[in-house]
Amino acid sequence: MLAGFGALSALPAHADDLFVPPPGCALTMTVQLRECQVANHFQCASDPGGERWISYADGQGEYFLSRIDHQTRWVESISLETGEIDYLDVQASADHASFDTLLDAGRDDYDFVTLNNFGETRRYVGHDQLTGQTVTIDGVPLERSEFSVKTLDGAGNFISSRSGLQFISRKMRVFFGDSEDYKNAFGDEASSASPPASFAFPGDAGFGASTPVFDCDMMMTQLDMGQTRWKAEQ
Repeated sequence: MLAGFGALSALPAHADDLFVPPPGCALTMTVQLRECQVANHFQCASDPGGERWISYADGQGEYFLSRIDHQTRWVESISLETGEIDYLDVQASADHASFDTLLDAGRDDYDFVTLNNFGETRRYVGHDQLTGQTVTIDGVPLERSEFSVKTLDGAGNFISSRSGLQFISRKMRVFFGDSEDYKNAFGDEASSASPPASFAFPGDAGFGASTPVFDCDMMMTQLDMGQTRWKAEQ
């Protein structure tokens, strides 16, 4: 496991605006997303096999880091905006997410717990289910899935819920966002649609891009109008 918050931040971008992963890590894929976001996937030699990090950036820069394992479990996540770091509580989780189960059975139900550095416990109860639909985006074959998940606090009180559609890649063993709806215990609601728009692999144009390129003018207009910026953090 990589140590510490600061150690996980990418190095400053060069003049050519490339994402630079932390020392000991190798960039594997850059995904440009709708709604002015870009995701850079990288793997680190110090992490267990099958794990990967995903760095998310919007028009204002990198804001979120996620580490997932071979089963796509949320092993660790870091908000660069708030400093919150969440870790999977393996022992307290009743039913871990399983990518294998999703592929084999077409549906995976889960019930897992995370702990953060602010002393908070979060429980996630939900499911992923394949729809049977396939799509190809920028030459990459994907399958659609639908999901629903609710977040509870340590006492079992409702915090929020998310539901919508995603994509999966069997080959890469990873989820990509699509469209979703969010609501919380205060009655706030939001919707987002940030599916992948292009993929870049080593040697491709756009590989390592740290700046998003799709829908950014639209998102800046929304910010100027005072609308809430919505990001789907996975």
